[in-house]
Amino acid sequence: MIRFEDVHKTFGTNAVLRGLNLEVDKGTSMVIIGGSGTGKSVALKCVLGLVTPDSGRIYVDGQDTASGGDRDAFLARFGMLFQGAALFDSLPVWQNVAFRLLRGALKRPKAEAREIAVEKLRRVGLGPEVADRFPAELSGGMQKRVGLARAIAADPEVIFFDEPTTGLDPIMSGVINDLIREIVVEMGATAVTITHDMSSVRAIADNVAMLHAGKIRWTGPVAQMDASGDPYLDQFIHGRAEGPIDPVR
Repeated sequence: MIRFEDVHKTFGTNAVLRGLNLEVDKGTSMVIIGGSGTGKSVALKCVLGLVTPDSGRIYVDGQDTASGGDRDAFLARFGMLFQGAALFDSLPVWQNVAFRLLRGALKRPKAEAREIAVEKLRRVGLGPEVADRFPAELSGGMQKRVGLARAIAADPEVIFFDEPTTGLDPIMSGVINDLIREIVVEMGATAVTITHDMSSVRAIADNVAMLHAGKIRWTGPVAQMDASGDPYLDQFIHGRAEGPIDPVR
């Protein structure tokens, strides 16, 4: 579904991506791990066209993302759960969930958009009484659920999850991980998650890729991760200070 071919991206003197090669199979859940500043978020932004690679190619469902075409239709294929939920404070919850359904290529009548929003809220475990509240009235875990409902509101083919459990306690993190896994399987969507949380990796992933120094250091099924034999991956997943990854950088 998504293929990176020798993708490079430099910001000033900082070479973030240095020949990224990665394939994400259709209908699977890929989790990208790696230290802060290794280019995980930049890779996702390159897919969406928010950042333009300096060189290399990115393909989505066989189509080169640099080939132009209807941008609204292209973006309509994606859903995104942002780090920190990133809800609009001035909009009630249902309008946050239905944001894409109230404008642009996916625009629906207001009553229909609200109905869809309430159904997506129900899918993430929130009742209809939440629909007319504002984000500030919700706990962090509830806000994250609203963000997840928004990500799936338009039934996207591909969903990106950016640090989905950041700031949540272990129990709520487990709830969100379970919801993500259930929804991705239920929708048959292709999922790409970036996270530092190894419990999320084990709960969400079919496959794992480790990004280090701008390249994929290791990739494979999550079941093979612990026995990879790669010293970089081993140090990262076990959180060891000693190893080939310099913790001070």
